[in-house]
Amino acid sequence: MSSPQTPEVRRRRVFYIPGYDPIPPRRYRELYRKESAAQAGVSGYDMALVPGAPGTRFGWSVQAAIDGTEVQSDFAVLVWSDIVKDSMARGIIATYLQMTRTAATYIGSGALFRLIRLRKGPVIAALYPVGFLIVQLMLALLLAWGLGRLLALWLPWGVWGGLVVVPVVLEWFRRMDGRFFAYYLMHDYAYSARYLGANPPELEARMAEFATEIAEALTQDSDEVLVVGHSSGAHLGVSILADLIRSGRVPEDGPVLSFLSLGQVVPMVSFLPRADRLRADLAYLSARRDLTWVDVTAPGDGCAFALCDPVAVTGVAPDNKRWPLVLSAAFSQTLSPARWKALRWRFFRLHFQYLCAFDRPGDYDYFQITAGPKTLGTRYAGRAPSKSRIERPTSGYRSMSA
Repeated sequence: MSSPQTPEVRRRRVFYIPGYDPIPPRRYRELYRKESAAQAGVSGYDMALVPGAPGTRFGWSVQAAIDGTEVQSDFAVLVWSDIVKDSMARGIIATYLQMTRTAATYIGSGALFRLIRLRKGPVIAALYPVGFLIVQLMLALLLAWGLGRLLALWLPWGVWGGLVVVPVVLEWFRRMDGRFFAYYLMHDYAYSARYLGANPPELEARMAEFATEIAEALTQDSDEVLVVGHSSGAHLGVSILADLIRSGRVPEDGPVLSFLSLGQVVPMVSFLPRADRLRADLAYLSARRDLTWVDVTAPGDGCAFALCDPVAVTGVAPDNKRWPLVLSAAFSQTLSPARWKALRWRFFRLHFQYLCAFDRPGDYDYFQITAGPKTLGTRYAGRAPSKSRIERPTSGYRSMSA
């Protein structure tokens, strides 16, 4: 730990943007409560969660004592889980039609093959729901064929009677999706592909609300306003902050503005034909001096485009590019061998490890970033980007429109 010094941050506002996730915001509070206590025990600092500030709909506050400094951080979850739930409200037949359209979008546009050139892990994760939904249908049809053959021994129409088992089997798989995640992941990728990379209208409206909420915080008495975007929430954060800065709502004498993207899947959207808005926002934000942008991923996270600079690989990096600073959370090093062994094949859990405790922490510590006395920029001042980062322009679409 560093020696005690005059702190940069005594008061912080944190805005957390979840990924495509239907869970209620209280789950993020409980995750923070549990994991912050675990990290504090390992790293030797104190943290306590208290009720959120008045007027905070979905959030909490943290009172921390780190390096001899007391800091209060007020958290707000920028909720779009209701939009996610609505997009997931599809029947079995509709989901299979959605699967066909989504596969056609990624294959027909050439995006799938370009994404494979970046990282195979997240592409395999994208193909998994397609493959498993096909397997479910084949199993249902196989059982229907077997039952039909059996019924045909007694009934002349029995060979067709076996088809009654198909909807029963498919419904069973749908109800068990909490174990398989096939329907969930299918809806996730389909939501991005629905408008070929453009944001659906309801999401654009919600993002405008988020921008207003962050803009208000920038006029209040805080030392830092930190926006955290996880998974799909990372590309939402890019566009929200680009809108905020373009509209002149970042005061020069206001709090420091910081952006932390975690486990990002930006290429899944930015590589699509109509992601003009996102590509423009990536290029714009990457050159701004108004904020610090740090992007943290890990090769051990098979659901993220690990160490892929989202601006550079999309092919929209301007000559004056400054951000993001691409860093690795290095799960295989920052988790003990026993912990890494226990989590290595739990892909969905690993995708959330950025929000959790590390028993061998390196310079990435989610709780010190969100509740400690240093701004994001100061914490990583002079830090070199990961040597293993990927920057080669790979997207076949480079058009931009703000």
